[in-house]
Amino acid sequence: MSQTITIDPVTRLEGHGKVTIHLDEQGQVSDAHFHVTQVRGFERFAEGRPFYEMPSLMARICGICPVSHLIASAKACEAIMSIRIPHTAAQLRRMLNLAQMVQSHALSFFHLSSPDLLLGLDSDPAQRHIFGVAAARPELGRAGIALRRFGQHIIELLGNKRIHPGWVIPGGVTEPLAAAKRDEILAMIPEAYSNIKIALNWYKQIADSFQAEIEVFANFPSLFMGLINEDESIEFTDGALRIIDAKGAIIEDGITAARFTELIGEAVEPYSYTKFAYYKPLGYPQGSYRVGPLARLNIAQTMGTPLADIELKQFKLIALGPVHSSFHYHHARLIDILYGIEKIEQILTDPLILDKHVRATAGVNRLEGAGQAEAPRGTLMHNYKVDENGLITWANLVIATGQNNNAMNRGVLQAARHYIKDGKFTEGILNRVEAVVRTFDPCLSCSSHAFGQMPLHIALVSPAGEVLDTVTR
Repeated sequence: MSQTITIDPVTRLEGHGKVTIHLDEQGQVSDAHFHVTQVRGFERFAEGRPFYEMPSLMARICGICPVSHLIASAKACEAIMSIRIPHTAAQLRRMLNLAQMVQSHALSFFHLSSPDLLLGLDSDPAQRHIFGVAAARPELGRAGIALRRFGQHIIELLGNKRIHPGWVIPGGVTEPLAAAKRDEILAMIPEAYSNIKIALNWYKQIADSFQAEIEVFANFPSLFMGLINEDESIEFTDGALRIIDAKGAIIEDGITAARFTELIGEAVEPYSYTKFAYYKPLGYPQGSYRVGPLARLNIAQTMGTPLADIELKQFKLIALGPVHSSFHYHHARLIDILYGIEKIEQILTDPLILDKHVRATAGVNRLEGAGQAEAPRGTLMHNYKVDENGLITWANLVIATGQNNNAMNRGVLQAARHYIKDGKFTEGILNRVEAVVRTFDPCLSCSSHAFGQMPLHIALVSPAGEVLDTVTR
């Protein structure tokens, strides 16, 4: 008889998800799905609110990457206002976004994934966590904790709080950078360099030992999308989007936020509350693509900072064209961190960084606006419509995890088919299936935006445990 293997919950992720693996009568994997089991509905919450409240409201979607929502939301509001923010405000936002990227990537690499990489995918689950990493390699554990603290402290210095800062607003930021805070951040830079070098050197030493996993961890040709500057350097806050195909050829370029919804569609599947984004000219699912650190490095020709450029050149030697295995998201994440540290240092040397002009003001000049930025996990888009009074009438968010959703599901199926034979599996095999999802570092709280698709079962239970009534959809 056919059977289903369920991994619930998938561990070491942000949010709630599960994996189901379906076996046929011969015990071979016939299908597999990654399910996002929570629904949030922030777009509906926003309706009727003044547009200028949106950045602070949307930041509450996530406690790991609130800055990305702040920035994409503020940019959508600025499109409604038809304004251009001051240079210094743009630089300060860029630094804030990079600090968030550093701390989020540190959380993903060190806390969520390094237990598999250091201790082994078959190691004892009771030891396979950050404390196990710290015990086995104290310098690596300390580096991960310190890099996360580095990013969070910069967010706190700029935005006055580590989580959900209200500092980014439509038109710029609420207050300029003080010289004392600039100097405090600069003093933190040398230690950050030291810690990311520890991680990069260690990872490059052990990566070859995971060749078997590299071959089957979401390793297939796909499209890739990410922000890029005119000089083809990587970008997180401004720039425009580029899409390349599986061989590296550019198939769409210069995609502004206003054009995003013209080119990117969203499909819904019955097994997940996360939508599935795709490139409209190719349709769904053929137009599915990947975003995030791996996509950014596949697309960029330069990082724009000296140390990260050296690492990018080495990374591109992995393959003749784009790097396809999602296992390499781990490596790409570390290069992103190095770039973030270098770029923050560069921004702090901007002669205008302490300028006090950090905000532009205006009212409603357009009834629709869109804003995009690179979150740690990939491209993030906010799109709003307002009435003449500036009240939100419609909102849509396209989240990085939704854009990676098809690739995650294909990767889960690929790994499950490779490892599970004749219905036999071990804990280590199931951990490998989970680890495929962890390479993408999905943010499930951010991504749950599909309505009314998954089955629903509600039971009303008496104090004695008797089921009084049920509702099933």
